[in-house]
Amino acid sequence: MTHADRSPDVTAVLTARVAELQRTQMTEDVAGFLALFDEDAVWVTGGGVRLVGLDAIKEFTGAVLPGAFSDGSTVTYEVVLVWSLAADVALTSVDQWYYDAGGEAVSAGRPTYVWRYRDGIWSIVAGQNTAVGPA
Repeated sequence: MTHADRSPDVTAVLTARVAELQRTQMTEDVAGFLALFDEDAVWVTGGGVRLVGLDAIKEFTGAVLPGAFSDGSTVTYEVVLVWSLAADVALTSVDQWYYDAGGEAVSAGRPTYVWRYRDGIWSIVAGQNTAVGPA
């Protein structure tokens, strides 16, 4: 992982927030997933669906996350870049891999998340989930 203009503490916090994103997906924890987002976030799914605002993200996530990993598939995230955009705004670039129940990589992505620090919490204000095809 690399970072620019970011303290080790902030890099560690944002890496932990991305790990929480992975955990909430794997455990199909809709409430935990939504807790990572700013009220006015913009989220583009891996399938290209643009969701504006927490209500739209909640509606979509509530429909697709429960049961998403019931077949034994898994997903992993690796933060590869943390970049400072402003004192209270940072970007994380992530490598993402989806595996089938047998542990074989079946697809990959390169999501980018823009985080804002407000009221003591880093929250996602924008996310772009770019699929990169088979793993």
